[in-house]
Parts: sequence; C-alpha cells; structure tokens
Amino acid sequence: MDVAGIAGSAVTERPVTEGPPIGGPSDEGLDRRAFIQRLAAVSALAAGVGAGVAAGPAPASPRTRPVVDVYLDETPDPSLDPIDLTLAQAALLLRRGSLTPVELVERYLARIAEFDGTYQAWNAVLGEAALRRARRLERASPRNALFGIPIAVKDNYYTNGVRTTANSFIYQDFVPTFDATVVTRLQRAGGIVLGKTQMGPLATTRATTPDGIITTVNAWTPQDPAVYPGGSSTGSATAVAGRMATSSIGTQTGGSITYPALAQGLTGLKPTMGRCSLFGVIPLTYTRDHPGPIARDVKDAAIMLQSMAGPDVNDARTLGLPGVPDLVVAATPVRRGTKVVCRWPTRLGVFPDYLSGTSPLAERRRAMLDTMSGLGIRIVTVEPPEGWSVLSGYAFNSARLPERSEAFLEYLRSDLKLFGVSLTTWMQGLFLGGDEYVRGQRSRLLLAELAFERVFDRCDVVLQGTADAFDIIGFPLIAFPIGLARDDEAGADLPVGAMIGGQPYAEDRLCAVVAAYQAVTDAHRLRPPDPAAVRPRLSPAEPLRFTLDDVERLGA
Repeated sequence: MDVAGIAGSAVTERPVTEGPPIGGPSDEGLDRRAFIQRLAAVSALAAGVGAGVAAGPAPASPRTRPVVDVYLDETPDPSLDPIDLTLAQAALLLRRGSLTPVELVERYLARIAEFDGTYQAWNAVLGEAALRRARRLERASPRNALFGIPIAVKDNYYTNGVRTTANSFIYQDFVPTFDATVVTRLQRAGGIVLGKTQMGPLATTRATTPDGIITTVNAWTPQDPAVYPGGSSTGSATAVAGRMATSSIGTQTGGSITYPALAQGLTGLKPTMGRCSLFGVIPLTYTRDHPGPIARDVKDAAIMLQSMAGPDVNDARTLGLPGVPDLVVAATPVRRGTKVVCRWPTRLGVFPDYLSGTSPLAERRRAMLDTMSGLGIRIVTVEPPEGWSVLSGYAFNSARLPERSEAFLEYLRSDLKLFGVSLTTWMQGLFLGGDEYVRGQRSRLLLAELAFERVFDRCDVVLQGTADAFDIIGFPLIAFPIGLARDDEAGADLPVGAMIGGQPYAEDRLCAVVAAYQAVTDAHRLRPPDPAAVRPRLSPAEPLRFTLDDVERLGA
C-alpha cells in the first residue's frame, strides 16, 4: 500500500438490576460516509474560523439542556469526607439536603488552601464567587444534574470577567466578556466554577510557566515534579486526583484529556469531534480540538458530558450531528441477578502488540481483558490496517501545525518571545508547505476510512496504546484506570490505565463498557495519599525546566 501516494491524492434514584430502559448504542445505523464528508468540511471551515475563535467573537446564548437524571448505583457512606464523594454521590446528598452547596464548596476551598502549594493545579481560585453562587443555589430547588457541584475549568476556556490566559504571555492580561459555551452549559446545569486550572502554555505541553518551568505535579508523586502528570490538561487532572474539585474540563488535541487521566488514575472522556462547542475556547488546532471531562469514574464523566454537549450556532462543527444519547443511563451498570454484564453485546478489538512484553502494565492489561471477558464482552484480535501507524505518525500528523500558526501570525511577526517554550511548533507550522498541509488533510480522511473499513468491521470498540489516530480523525476515546504498577524510576506505585476508542457519536457504548468494568473493579476508587508536607511553589532559583525536545515529544 503506497500510503504517501494515496494521501497525495435533577437526581432520581432507580434500581439498576436490569438497568434503566434505553435503546441500542449510537453506533448502530451510523452514516459513515456522512462523517467522512464532515471531516472534509471541517478542514475547509478551519480556514474561515481559526483566527476568529482566538479573537473572541460575539457572546453565545446556547439553550439550556433538559434536566439530566443522575442515577446512583449505591448510597454513599455517610462518614465519607465530602471531598471523597464522587460527583454522583455528592449530587444525591445535595438533593436529599444532607449536604449543602456551601458546605461542599467550603470543604473544597479548604482543601485547595491546604495543599495546592504542593500540587500547583490552579491558575486562579475563585473562592468568593464560588461561595456567592453556592449561597444563591441554596435558595433554589435542586433540579439540575450538577446542582451545587464544584468543578474546575482549564484556563483556555473563556470565563466572563475572569482572566483567561491559556498559561501564555500572549493572553496574560486577557479578560473575556462572556463565558465559553461549555462553561455556560455547565453553570446552567447547576455547576459551581471553583477556578481556572494550570495548563501547558497554549495547550502544548504539561503545565509549566510560559518559559518552561514545571508547575503542576502528578498528585500521586507530589514531591517529585519530574514524574509525568499527563498532557496540557495537567491542572484539570491534578485538581480532581488531589480532591480539590469533583471533576473538571480539559481540551484534547493530542491526548490532553486521556493522558492526564491515565497518569493520575482518573476517567477521561474525549467525545466525538463536534459533540462539544469550541466557541470561547482559545484554539490550538480547530480540526482536532475536543473539549471534554476528566472525572473520578465513568458515571461522573457521563454526567459532565451530558451537560456540556449539544449543538451551538457559534460552532459549525456542532450542527447537524445525531442527538446526544443518554450517556448517564449508558454509564449505569446493568445487573442480571447478581452478575454485572455489559449493557450491549460488544466486541472489544485488541491489536496484537497491545499485550506484548512482561511489564507490570502488560500484566494489568491482561487482567483487564480477563475481567472484560467475564462481563460478556467478546475479545477479538484486530490486525492494524496497512498504513495505520504511518498515517497516524508524525509525518502526516504534523499537518496540524500550520493551523495553529495561522491563527497567531500577528504575534509570530511581532514578538517570538511571547510563545515561550512552545515556540518550536509554531515555527514549524510556518515552514510547512501547502502541499504538505493538503496531503495531511487527505491522509486524515484515509485514516478514517481505514478505521471504518478495517477496524470497526471487526469490532465495536478498540483498545488504543496512544491517542494519536483517534484525535486525528475525531473519533471518541475514553481512558480509565486499571490498577497500580511499580515505577522504578519514580520509586512509587503509579496508576496505569487503558484507552478505548469507538465509532463517531458512540460515547454511550464506550461509557457502557467502562461502567461494567468499574462495577466489578476498584482501580477507579484508589486515591493518592495526601502530601506528607506542604511544598512551597518552585523557586525560580532552582527551576525544573521543560525542554524543547519535551515539547516536540509530548505536544498536545
């Protein structure tokens, strides 16, 4: 196969014995050709909207989503500290009145005050604003899914009247006059924004200062900043893993939701391209940017995404899509008698090299597949299509770089120092030719064709070792923890996880698979211990610096 040649051409308690009623998964009857055409159209849209999204067009007024029911599998232990509750558990207690929004917000703010000097997950904490909103909610009826729930927002989402910096010199003084569509929807669902989280400069690396000094740490190794905490949504993940927010939102262009989730024992859900609006999000690559949640388990991620998703007239990518399925129901385990089973008959594809080796990660993966098989999920071997690794590799993947450069030409011409440690990829985008960009876009369509015809003709969902291919083609991904494994370099047991990809708009099937797995396992319940001692913020005199090689290797 000549790859280059082709490319050049409101809370309700319900029993879950049988699971709430729901139809088939969203991938049944999927119009694959229509999705391929949409991918091609989005490439054309990028030419017209890239700079506009960065500049901040007129405010959006998205319609409020219908109330989303929150299903709970078990009543929380009343002795639990509120910060140890999942989002769904906290929502149930808020509905019952045994916990108030003010009590929950105050507990999280106290946690932030105690430990964020070590974790450094937050760019800005909006304590007074969060408490004011909590007090207002206490006078309202708890009708909405996120009523009284404290959440964290990555600092590339516009927040009205609050600095939105994307952790960059370019936006260091930028104060939007409106909220991003996703932030608006989360607040209309009852969510309380605790603050803005640290991120990679302009969403290109793990969280550092704009000039590359590491800030946010992995919550599992807070005294060792060198341990990798994930991609550019690092702060959003650490805020959740460190129990400083119930859940958070990030963005993914190259693994920046799923990788932090894998690194910190969380569940990250990157939805299909267009499921969530990019309006009011500082862009990285319009054809690949995906807003999504990072949460403690799949139920929490589903509740978040259900509130975030939907059409927005301000983002053409979101229009004309199939309706958002009932993700919360899909994320509710199904029990037949005493046995948990996957909600729908599902074939889980495994590439042959996924289980290679004798490492602790390979052992955890084998155990995970044994568990999946016991849930009625059929494990099938899928050969990667010829050209799969080439099309999802750097040669074609780099075609995204001109998109990010074009939106920032004004700054590239005026002052290169504004880009700090992330300058390299913006410069690379300037020097890629138009022919390379066109070939990259064509290769993207070919990769989607291969996924449909050579992968999803053999399975319903497929395990992935990296996020690259599914980020390029805009298919959904979910990352979830499968246990701990010894990391000799870090000298600690660290979370390891798995990543499953699905067909477009099939977030419900992904949720159903992980819900069944998490119903019979405990990896998602593991929490890192509190830091032994509060560590002061890194001194500029002794910085741990992120290099340009790191940026190229881990750029999100």
